Amino acid sequence: MNIKDLAQHLGLSIGTVSRALNGKPDVNAQTRARVLGRARVLGAASQLGYRPNASGRSLRRGSTQTVAFVMETGRADVRGDNFFVRIIDAMQDRLAAEDHDLIVLPSNSANDPTGFLRRTIARGIADAIVVTATQAHDPRIALLLDSRMPFLSFGRSQIAGSFAWIDLDFEGFLREAMAGLAALGHRRIAVSTPQGPSNIGVLMQATCREVCARLGLDSDPTLIVATESHEYGGNLVTRQLLDRPDPPTAVILHYEMMAFGAYSALRDAGLSPGTDMSIVTMRRSRQLHFLDPPVSACEIDVVGLGRRLADETLRVIRADDPPAQLLWPARPILTDSVAPPRTR
Repeated sequence: MNIKDLAQHLGLSIGTVSRALNGKPDVNAQTRARVLGRARVLGAASQLGYRPNASGRSLRRGSTQTVAFVMETGRADVRGDNFFVRIIDAMQDRLAAEDHDLIVLPSNSANDPTGFLRRTIARGIADAIVVTATQAHDPRIALLLDSRMPFLSFGRSQIAGSFAWIDLDFEGFLREAMAGLAALGHRRIAVSTPQGPSNIGVLMQATCREVCARLGLDSDPTLIVATESHEYGGNLVTRQLLDRPDPPTAVILHYEMMAFGAYSALRDAGLSPGTDMSIVTMRRSRQLHFLDPPVSACEIDVVGLGRRLADETLRVIRADDPPAQLLWPARPILTDSVAPPRTR
């Protein structure tokens, strides 16, 4: 039932009903008595199932009080882990405290993510958009910049322009992991990167080359291997590395769940993680507790990250300057999955 039907049912004007429903001070005592008071209006609203029209109220306010989180569902690392679920949960809590709702919009990366985003902007269903799975040259960010739609990018891009972003510190992770392995005597260190146009791959490749040059490590370009981000990808890349005439003594994986596949490949070959090949992965998740030995990884404050994403999205909505450009700490903690290389 809309407000027009409600007013007709009570025999009142739409304006009077609206002011009574919203407790406006311009409705005096006589008027309230004459129209049977606000209580009768609210009682009838409840009895007749009246709900305010959200679209109409958004138009009047000029705001939807909603943030849209666009998640690329075609990615294996999204399907196989709870990282984004925990991020979304923390964002939702923080946004709710500021009277904002969070909606998740699944966008299959196998289709047309840019077209999907264009339709989302046109529908005006949110005050701000959070995009994920950023590419090195991401057309979605170019579209958002042109549209002037408030947005936050969870991940960086090489696209020119000033925009708000928060990203995990992949470069810091890789520098510390490679330095720790080099200190143990490793010289041939393999690094996996995501397949496709992901900006993470660009960042990790550049950082790997920089660290090899600075520390005097083997700069064999074939030690940087693009692979799929899931357990099977970790298994495949480890098997391929073991089959080489001069395999690396350590592997750094860009996605945590790949460690399951890497451990499996080593054990199938009669080898032990840490003892025969050192393994480091990006983030320590609950699932990784089942690995033996515990895998070297980063302890990342996922809840804190989700809250910060929410806070910075609210700043984007308010047009606060300067926009956030923040690297979230990701420092690896080395465990027994890392050891000095065996002499061959």
